[in-house]
Amino acid sequence: MKLIVGLGNPGVRYENTRHNAGFMVLDELARRNKLEISREKFEGKFVKGVIQGEDVILLKPETFMNNSGFSVRQCMDFFKLAPKDLIIVYDDMDTPVGSIRLRPQGSAGGHNGMKSVIQCVLTDEFDRVRVGIGRNPNYKIVDYVLSRFKEEEKEDLQSSIETAARAIETTCRSDFSTAMNRFNKKPKKKKEPAEKPKTNAESKQEASNQKQDSSDSKNGASQKGGMNGGE
Repeated sequence: MKLIVGLGNPGVRYENTRHNAGFMVLDELARRNKLEISREKFEGKFVKGVIQGEDVILLKPETFMNNSGFSVRQCMDFFKLAPKDLIIVYDDMDTPVGSIRLRPQGSAGGHNGMKSVIQCVLTDEFDRVRVGIGRNPNYKIVDYVLSRFKEEEKEDLQSSIETAARAIETTCRSDFSTAMNRFNKKPKKKKEPAEKPKTNAESKQEASNQKQDSSDSKNGASQKGGMNGGE
């Protein structure tokens, strides 16, 4: 059995904010697998189901972000689960919008929700899916993570949400290593359009222009020198 936890803040005020990327992925995962995260327990909402042949629990803590670990610990204890059964999905400022990163362990990286989970689980050795929300140096961190995505970011955001859901489905069908190998890909850089080759006429014209510029430059320097000499 896998316990898949999406981190976020409850309530209308925080819907669709950057800090709720984990909630968004869990909602997409539930939608794709015809599950409804509606049962109330463990200081959160959860559902039991099956994804790709694997028994799963989808959990959205409602403790607010900084106390997420309490909800996770309660659920783990009730179902007698170990850290190896855990997958945490959360927002990451060090990953650009539109990208995700899968990691089998690691520190909280300054994320308060992850700090709480690590403290309550008593280890950082569990799988996690980081959903990119990018950075903005013009915002304080707390204001930025609680802001909503810009209109021009929403297409990339939706793509990353769907990719994260597919990565979790791959984990359920196979394992986390397989998912990492498949989904930890660097975003492709856009290719610059190739410069069209110049025609003979264009090349001759460019050479003529360069020659004229050189001549004008020499004349200007000469005139300037004459004026200085006369002062």
